[in-house]
Amino acid sequence: MDLVYDFYEKSLRKHQEELCGDAVKITRANGKTVAVLSDGLGSGVKANILATLTSEIVSTMLNNNVSLEEVMRTVLGTLPICQVRNMAYATFTVLEIDERRNRFKVINTDNPPIFYIRDGQIRRPLRCQERILNRDVFAHEGDLKEGDFIGMASDGVLYAGLGKSMNFGWGWEQIGQFLEETLRIKEISAQEIVNALMEETEALYGGEVGDDATFVGMRVRQKRNLILFTGPPLDKSKDSRVVEEFMRFNGRKVVCGGTTANIVSDYLQEPIETDIGSMSEDTPPLGRIKNVDLLTEGIITLSRTIDLLRKNRKMLLKQRNTGAMALLSELLFADHIVIFAGRTINPYYQNPILPKNISIRLSLVNELADLLRSLRKDVLIRLF
Repeated sequence: MDLVYDFYEKSLRKHQEELCGDAVKITRANGKTVAVLSDGLGSGVKANILATLTSEIVSTMLNNNVSLEEVMRTVLGTLPICQVRNMAYATFTVLEIDERRNRFKVINTDNPPIFYIRDGQIRRPLRCQERILNRDVFAHEGDLKEGDFIGMASDGVLYAGLGKSMNFGWGWEQIGQFLEETLRIKEISAQEIVNALMEETEALYGGEVGDDATFVGMRVRQKRNLILFTGPPLDKSKDSRVVEEFMRFNGRKVVCGGTTANIVSDYLQEPIETDIGSMSEDTPPLGRIKNVDLLTEGIITLSRTIDLLRKNRKMLLKQRNTGAMALLSELLFADHIVIFAGRTINPYYQNPILPKNISIRLSLVNELADLLRSLRKDVLIRLF
């Protein structure tokens, strides 16, 4: 089974502070994902610097297979000492996933215990404690299967409601129950789970967050694949072969471009229908072809999608019926994205200043791929 480890994180900064004193760093390389949550001492700018520095150090060193003791030594030796508490550290929790073996390991120093949910029930993973440089370090290990959820929290989440709606704050046990109830919703994503939990956290604080609060959630689910076909192949004799490979793809299928749509339509011997209702001021209307999940115009829609992805993805929640919104929704939902990009240049869109062999379409495809990779999407471009 092809599994994916879906991460999402959200932070709430302390009331009247400009910066959150927590920091999250998630990296993925060589079949391993490392997520670090750090809670800086205090709040505000100083705490943010401490947490950011800690998360960067821990992430970099663990990704280079440095021993935990050396990581602790570096963190303690690098951070400045608080004159009031005589402490020189930020707390941190690390979730390391071996994607090849479907195994996880958690390392925790002074943060709340992780939330590990399997088959709808919260479990306390087997853990061992060791003492490193006079610090208690807790380690958890286990296997992962589809549907599992792991959450990491800073203590600001546990203290939500303290002295207001609750005498002792929300607490680990009640947060665990909240997560169990939320995970009863079938196919719920990590983003939806984390957003629900953090909305409840903010509500318990009465809108005035008393301590920096961060939650990182990871859900194990099946990988979602998507293929995007845009632009005619340079060699017209390859049209049928490219469409045949496109249609065999196991996943969502998207076509961007009028000429590309005609190639697919001719091969499938299916007509193209136009959805006039999806037309907007800045994006041409959507189309429909049987057995294709999404059909949009090409250059303008790609450009508008890139603009939305770069500037304001929140607009996706407000409107999804335009070509750019529909394409953005498909791309954000997918994990593994294959782009078939034809190299034929449409002279109508070509910039006369550029050499004739430089395609605006290919420039947009490369820019789109870079933006998607920055969101931890796996993107492969194939040129024809």
